[in-house]
Amino acid sequence: MKGSDYIALFLESRGVGAVFEMSGGMITHMLDSIHQRTKIRIVSVHHEQAAAFAAEGYGRITGIPGVAMATSGPGATNLLTGIGSCHFDSSPAVFITGQVNRHEQKGDRAVRQLGFQETDIVSMAKPITKASWLVRKPEELPEMLERSFELAVSGRPGPVLLDVPMDIQREDLKVEAPFPLSLIARRPEVDADLLKRLFAAITEAKRPLILAGGGIRSSRSTELFRRFAAKTKIPVVNSLMAVDALASDDPLRVGMIGSYGNRWANLAIAQSDLLIVLGSRLDIRQTGSETKAFRGQRTIFHIDCESGEMNNRITDCIEVHSELGDFFEAAIEASGNESFHERTEWVRDIAALRMEWPDTSEIKNLKGINPNQFMHDLSRVSSAAAAFVVDVGQHQMWAAQSLDLHSDQRFLTSGGMGSMGFALPASIGVAVATSPRPVVVVAGDGGFQSNIQELQTVFRNQLPLKIVVIDNGCHGMVRQFQESYFEARYQSTLWGYSAPKFTAVSEAYGIPASTITDQEQVAEALAWLWSDPVRPALLQVMVDTYTNAYPKIAFGRPNTEMEPFATPIGMEST
Repeated sequence: MKGSDYIALFLESRGVGAVFEMSGGMITHMLDSIHQRTKIRIVSVHHEQAAAFAAEGYGRITGIPGVAMATSGPGATNLLTGIGSCHFDSSPAVFITGQVNRHEQKGDRAVRQLGFQETDIVSMAKPITKASWLVRKPEELPEMLERSFELAVSGRPGPVLLDVPMDIQREDLKVEAPFPLSLIARRPEVDADLLKRLFAAITEAKRPLILAGGGIRSSRSTELFRRFAAKTKIPVVNSLMAVDALASDDPLRVGMIGSYGNRWANLAIAQSDLLIVLGSRLDIRQTGSETKAFRGQRTIFHIDCESGEMNNRITDCIEVHSELGDFFEAAIEASGNESFHERTEWVRDIAALRMEWPDTSEIKNLKGINPNQFMHDLSRVSSAAAAFVVDVGQHQMWAAQSLDLHSDQRFLTSGGMGSMGFALPASIGVAVATSPRPVVVVAGDGGFQSNIQELQTVFRNQLPLKIVVIDNGCHGMVRQFQESYFEARYQSTLWGYSAPKFTAVSEAYGIPASTITDQEQVAEALAWLWSDPVRPALLQVMVDTYTNAYPKIAFGRPNTEMEPFATPIGMEST
């Protein structure tokens, strides 16, 4: 069979149900083979960055590497932001780019380019992939496909790029059809003495906390984590990437920590005497800049599959180098019938902090719609949703602070890359993976314009997306930054910025839309949004331009000292 046929059959044999792409000359053979030889759904988007984000959303939901394809030159380079997003947020993905014919490649010639659109995407992608390879001979293709998919899901998941010249795609391969992959079960290999130390520390602690990180989801060990938390009876705080680690009504769930975390959760961290960190990088957005204050005098166990992430910014932690799934299995087994005691007083203290600092009261002198209250209201009517896919900006923080998720609902956002324009295309991948359940998209007016063209993909495929655009008429997070550090000179965030009437744009794409400007309109508007659960619809929610995302760690101070009641003493990077 020709090379492109092998690629198509290989993808199908590995359980890939959809491929996201924007067509181009160097991938036409692969698209034709997928169309003719498989049942894989081809989802055509309108920008390659959107294909990359859609593949990321698909991979995060299914655990099967999301696949995006792009042609050489601008098609391949347009994938890079999405590839970086997969790299930083540990999302399994395989990116397949078409390269010019081998005889058109410049090789060692002292020229910039030989073939039309020839571009060395392999070198460009190397820093943000687990591997980036060019197929040089037809006989290399089967093994490189195998290695790409294995690498994307092994250890800490991430992206792999495979660049396939067009002549290799059309050349006949002397190989058999690919066979389904049989996964080998993992075996827990966790140090028994470390587990004993951990159990002893849990027993002695009066105010223990678990910090749930994004590694729980990327390791596909959420249910094991929930069993571990229930077994140990330890309250759980979460990072931005683990908003969905526990259901919102779980009695152990505390809330989100970090720069824009729930105030009560940051205060709980400060009062804890034992912290068990699970799959979290403990980056500056979680700890604040004052690492000594965050570390305190407490005992910290840090469990992670990458040794470099431990004792990095936060030092003197007890390292447990392990896959999280292996750790949970070993810990649950080793604990046997051991019964960990309830910490009624500690749980009561945390509840009191939450009562003292409600998320809906953090923004003072608010005009119009309260964004935190809106997130609670949105959650209440969205029980049918499979996931909330959230863009980057102030709305991202309001959503992470205040969405109420059921145990089977996912929360996806762009964490490490923090890319505006993530949510709409990522939700396309999520919707394809979770069909027929609807998906909620939460975006800001600035970020939504970054990939607004994908409304056509939503309409053409009639994807059940409930799109909410929080419109404050500016780039709000950076405007807030300028308010703090640039004497409210709002260049390029408010001054020189504008947005269209999103209802008109949405309706032009064939998607019904509505706008609200007042809190009294919220209930009726949300009822309208969900009036037909499988129909795509857009709701534009107008928020006052000068509404800030609070609480926020006052940069240069401990994570317990948060704006607006504390002022920053140093310059941050938003």
